[in-house]
Amino acid sequence: MRTVSTLAVAGWLAALPAFAQNPADSRHNADAISQSIQDLFPVQTEGVDYESIADALTQLRANPLDLNRATRDELSATYLLTEQQLNRLATYRTDFGDLLSFYELQAIPDFDTATIRRLQPYVTVSGDARLFGALPTPTDNYLIIRYERILEEQRGFSTAVADKKGNLPTRYAGNPGQWYARYRYSRPRAFSIGLTLQKDPGEVLAWQPGKRRYGADYVSFHAQVQNREKWRNILLGDYQMQVGQGLILSAGFVLGKSAETVQAVRRPTVGARPYTSLMEYGYFRGATATYAPHPNIDITWLVSRLRRDANTLADSAAGGIVATSLQTSGFHRTPAEIADQGSLRETNLGAHVLYHTRQQRQLGLTILQTTFDAYYRKRNLPYNQYEFTGTRNLVIGMHGGYIWRNWNLFGEMARSGGSQTSSGGLGAVAGALGSLNRLVDVAVVLRHYDRNFHSFYANGFSEGSRSSNETGAYIGLRYTLYRKITLGGFIDTYRFPWWKYLVDAPSAGFDYLLQVRYTPTRQTTLYAVYHEEHKEKNLPASASKTTTVVGTTRRTVACNADYKPVRWLSLRSRMQWSDFAYEGQPASRGFAVVQDATIDARRFSLSARVALFGTDDYDSRQYVYERDVLYAFSFPAYFGRGVRHYLQGQYSLNRHLDVWVRWARTDYANVDTVGSGLDQIDAPHKSEVKVQARWRF
Repeated sequence: MRTVSTLAVAGWLAALPAFAQNPADSRHNADAISQSIQDLFPVQTEGVDYESIADALTQLRANPLDLNRATRDELSATYLLTEQQLNRLATYRTDFGDLLSFYELQAIPDFDTATIRRLQPYVTVSGDARLFGALPTPTDNYLIIRYERILEEQRGFSTAVADKKGNLPTRYAGNPGQWYARYRYSRPRAFSIGLTLQKDPGEVLAWQPGKRRYGADYVSFHAQVQNREKWRNILLGDYQMQVGQGLILSAGFVLGKSAETVQAVRRPTVGARPYTSLMEYGYFRGATATYAPHPNIDITWLVSRLRRDANTLADSAAGGIVATSLQTSGFHRTPAEIADQGSLRETNLGAHVLYHTRQQRQLGLTILQTTFDAYYRKRNLPYNQYEFTGTRNLVIGMHGGYIWRNWNLFGEMARSGGSQTSSGGLGAVAGALGSLNRLVDVAVVLRHYDRNFHSFYANGFSEGSRSSNETGAYIGLRYTLYRKITLGGFIDTYRFPWWKYLVDAPSAGFDYLLQVRYTPTRQTTLYAVYHEEHKEKNLPASASKTTTVVGTTRRTVACNADYKPVRWLSLRSRMQWSDFAYEGQPASRGFAVVQDATIDARRFSLSARVALFGTDDYDSRQYVYERDVLYAFSFPAYFGRGVRHYLQGQYSLNRHLDVWVRWARTDYANVDTVGSGLDQIDAPHKSEVKVQARWRF
């Protein structure tokens, strides 16, 4: 065996020149993340939390997985490896021990060059240097500060002029600048300390503890220690949990339906992770700990108490204050938004028990109780009839998984309950994904969520943005032809047993996606995608005097070409077209033509885009991902008629300091103003500027 191992090591050493740089030393984080997101979402998909995905990718890029320590679920969560590749890696580690270098992947069967190149930014093979004889030395120790703003004056920042009665119109309380700061001190699978602050445009920097305002409007923090004997994880502050198939606890890198038609359907159990996103909802604040009394058993407790933004009103029948909706924008700029800030206190108590073997099976039990300090009841509208009502919601569920050869079988079932008659629904999801052979991968998922299944931190596989009121079946396929051509696709059919927002009847639908990717050389990648959706929605009031539910059809075609004519220049060309139509009504059509260019020198990187777009209305809007500064995210909707362009530069002054500058502008040809309400700009253009600096200690 040692002879075989020696030959394997010699093989990957001989192939070292195939890769340009060590993944742990790469400074091109934004490039890798931008490429990954554009590959995963070549067309926009409803119900996907793009910001959380971008943040999870950024965190993974900044803290790569150690190939010798990462669990199968952690590697699966990258969505880059097939079941067959995961099995091959596990077998290789068992036979030959720990990998000596990232490049040793080339010696593992079924790990082709394209897969290794995609995996490169997100994994590493690290040592175990110690800090003060106890904790490993950090791999991340940095401070980021960012400022951005819209250059044109928006109505919310203009001078208020009183009307004839002396009343002043509403204006934003703060200035138009947006500030962001983040400090992180961490090492993967060992420890992490972090602090994030943000002030949105229109918000005020103020120190008012009595009103729960502590300088920046949004403050997030965490302290984490991992793998300290039997304590696998201890985390204080802000965090998220990912267990089972997301019917009770779901967070982080969850793709849903995307161009990754096979691996993305299964949710990996990765436990608690620090929350570092700028989204001001969907996380816990408190403490969680995972203890392993046996190598195959993990026991996790969580406790959380935080204040949520909510619309509230007085209701004597309910005995006081009633919350009618939870706010998720995170904005606190106007008197109404400030009044909603932190108006509802939420307490969560939960536990998760997981039995697992290293590779083949797992079985888990999850309990989560959510309690509000005020009665929660949505507006009395028909589509809210089965929504949660009350002050307490209890969700209990079981999940499991089994790996048989190249097949991964998984599932979860949960039930919600409480003292209210609207609770008591079931949620269930079951599926399988596997490799039929080294060329063909397939995935099948069935799901059913009752209309009265309530789980506030769920994000199970679904068509909608919530795991409720849905039944569906999905099948996905990927076929690799000669390693240079990949064919993929899925078809998903679903129905909604009860009404939804803007759908005043039970409804149904289906969608499918087809794609082909061709990589003739390392410098060139071509792909084309076709996506078609059929759903039922209310016919707009302008087209019907009564509420009528009709079928709708949305078609999207995208063609993309990435090519690198010389080492320092990368080009990307993209054309996309879509239409949307209500049954019996004229279609709304739109297009976008995009050209990107990136010049990458030793210390300097410059990216630019010019995009020409035209749409009949908002229904045919075009989503195109834009490269942005590190830890920022941009996936704007192009609609109307005009030109969008941006210029972004990054410069590394030395090994400590990196600086980014970004300028973007959209010019419209068919309007005199941009936006509406307090965000309206009285000009046919909108310009944005962003400056960011990172200091690495």
